[in-house]
Amino acid sequence: MPSCPTLLFCCGKALACAPAHAVEVDAPLSDGKGSVNPGSLQGTIHADQSIVVTATRTAVRAFDVPASIDRVDAAQVREDRALVNISEGLALVPGLLARDRQNFAQDVQISVRGFGARSTFGIRGVRLYVDGIPATLPDGQGQLSNVDLASVDRIEVLRGPMSALYGNSSGGVVQVFTEPGQGPPRVEASVLAGSDQARRVGLKASGAQGPMNYLLSTSLLEAQGYREHSAVRRQLGNAKLGWTAPDGTQWTLVANSVDMPRAQDPLGLTRAQFDSDPRAVDATAKSFDTRKTVSQSQAGLVVDKKLGTQQSLRVMVYGGHRSTTQYQSIPVATQASALHPGGVIQLGRDYSGLDLRWTLALPDAAVPWTLVAGLSHDTLREQRRGYQNFVGSTASPTLGVMGALRRNEQNDARNTDPYLQTSLVLTPKWTLQAGVRRSAIRFQSQDHYVQGINPDDSGQIRYAATLPALGVLHALNEQAHVYASWGRGFETPTLNELAYRADGVTGLNLALQASTSQTQELGIKLRLPLLGDVRAALFNTQADNEIVTYSNVGGRSTFRNAGQTRRRGAELSWSTALGETWRLQNAYTLLDARYDTAFATCTAAPCATPNQQVPAGNRIPGVARAALSGALSWQQQEQPQGLRASLEWRALSRVPVNDLNNDAAGGFATASASLGWSARLGSVRLSAFGRVENLFARKYAGSVIVNEGNGRTFEPASGRTALLGFSVSA
Repeated sequence: MPSCPTLLFCCGKALACAPAHAVEVDAPLSDGKGSVNPGSLQGTIHADQSIVVTATRTAVRAFDVPASIDRVDAAQVREDRALVNISEGLALVPGLLARDRQNFAQDVQISVRGFGARSTFGIRGVRLYVDGIPATLPDGQGQLSNVDLASVDRIEVLRGPMSALYGNSSGGVVQVFTEPGQGPPRVEASVLAGSDQARRVGLKASGAQGPMNYLLSTSLLEAQGYREHSAVRRQLGNAKLGWTAPDGTQWTLVANSVDMPRAQDPLGLTRAQFDSDPRAVDATAKSFDTRKTVSQSQAGLVVDKKLGTQQSLRVMVYGGHRSTTQYQSIPVATQASALHPGGVIQLGRDYSGLDLRWTLALPDAAVPWTLVAGLSHDTLREQRRGYQNFVGSTASPTLGVMGALRRNEQNDARNTDPYLQTSLVLTPKWTLQAGVRRSAIRFQSQDHYVQGINPDDSGQIRYAATLPALGVLHALNEQAHVYASWGRGFETPTLNELAYRADGVTGLNLALQASTSQTQELGIKLRLPLLGDVRAALFNTQADNEIVTYSNVGGRSTFRNAGQTRRRGAELSWSTALGETWRLQNAYTLLDARYDTAFATCTAAPCATPNQQVPAGNRIPGVARAALSGALSWQQQEQPQGLRASLEWRALSRVPVNDLNNDAAGGFATASASLGWSARLGSVRLSAFGRVENLFARKYAGSVIVNEGNGRTFEPASGRTALLGFSVSA
């Protein structure tokens, strides 16, 4: 057999030979010139026998994995969309909820089976990767603001017990892969205009020549925003360079950047404000000029090398820097306290890491198996400063201006995680996958602001856990596979969650413990000639020391542990072709997320003593009990030229906004429609589309801010919006 770093096999026989980072499909999603193939029917979410995924660290067919795993292809992410937020293309993944907050100062809110729902900004509880490079830092804080959606090739989403093998904060795993350069040199320019003065321009170049390939993309977004005080300007850049050495070693260099000089923060709205005018903004947002600036640049190198016919080695190294300045709406009198860290947060974060992975594939053994052994090491050095968000006297202050220094510390987080995974084909019908990871994270803080009564708050804390996972798949026949899996998860507080104490005392909240969980899952995957692709899963997660929002006032949150929680639910997805030109897709999630034990909480800050009891049985806030999404797409048979159209729908049940469950964002149902057209003039491809979001102008909260102490918990979704886009490539 030829040299092959990763061999695909299942049910007792070899299937294909693929590099460890590759994804193969039966039908190409590209036209060979770097453009999405419109013939892909609006980008099906695949889980069938032809689709190969890499979320298990080896290239395997999704149909053969004992786990809930979905792959969202390029067209679903990119075609006839605004290419502004990653939430646009993830609606049809069951178990995952990506909520566009209409607030670029706080990023998209992503939760997987309820993990991550507490996040007030950024992404927590869900592990993120872009081209194999972590977008989640060692402390568990992640973001995807540096992803240029115009260059995305696919997104893989892994849920359930097997995601624990990715370590800290892996309640789910979301991996984004940008497209490789291929074919002759090609350049594509795109423009988009829409409601609320939204404008986006993009430029992309790609190609391959001999052993070299490249992809370069950049985009600029400007918008006034649906709400008052929500304007944004953001520029993205992405580069992916590949080279195959004469000995077959593959080198991939990835670099990207994001520059967001100003993103206004409209904050949340109270119930009365939301009911009166969802486009409004709280007066404090304007008076304190709440806003955020972000600048980030990073680079990573991935090397895949064959070691004979059965082994391969993968080396990944990366590094980057992210600067953030955020202005918050904290009352002047509160900021004036000698112990208060101020209303402006300034963060400088330097991060780096490496992942070493060795793979052994023995498909011809008596029991065919693969073995993956690796070591992951990541570091984060954060310079955190706090300033007053005013200058002048407290009696007559000038707001929205960086004032006196009130906090200055260096925080470090690092992890060193060895891991081991194996897959064995026990019989032609039985496959076993197992793995274990030892995750160890250390936090250390050095306080450089020791003045007057403000003490030295230096300190450190360590967290560690052993994370096993086990999955068994049984092939009933070629069209039906059933599986069962179990795993133990682990989530530490992030540096932002450790940063403040609910009692108002200075220093890190070192009393916070890590949360641990155990998950069981049963699932079935069907590929039926008449019915199409059907997947269903039942899951149960029990967590101890759940990290919950303790208080949230003025945009600043504190956290605590809340005993035991449970998440029980079901996921169902179905996709099928209706003739040669139509395709139907649906996804449904039922999730019962509750506190198993009672605990005390705060309703205001500072809070030296909890003043409210949360009874056992209350629902975990920020989590919807039911979610339904679907899409019906059509295209002319003459593709890649001609018309295409789609109708998409989404429904979400009510979402409690706090631990007390005394208020909730109402349930809603919305629809969106798009119409696109493509044509070729020689080597030039033209494409245009129109899209209408929230077709029936429903008024609803797109997201909630959990446990917001001032009651400003509702983040309105946009009303009916229209988009027009045009692109030309040659």
